[in-house]
Amino acid sequence: MSTSVSATGTYAETDLTEKQRRIERFLRENAGTKTYFKSRLIGDELGMSAKEVGANMRAVQQHSTLSVEKWGYSSGTTWKVSV
Repeated sequence: MSTSVSATGTYAETDLTEKQRRIERFLRENAGTKTYFKSRLIGDELGMSAKEVGANMRAVQQHSTLSVEKWGYSSGTTWKVSV
């Protein structure tokens, strides 16, 4: 996967799979009003399991202009997200 940045400042869609793009899009759309996201709740919104979300977050972390940080593990993984 390449890490080239497009003219809009976001990474090319080919850097992420469809699931990863859906997760990234969900986080980007909601990061303005929320900071913390649980894998389980992301999965519920996108029709994925919490395990699927967690397995794809590393690629989202590496290939997105969002700041995504694993934050907590109580009752599931929580991600801290900022634009």
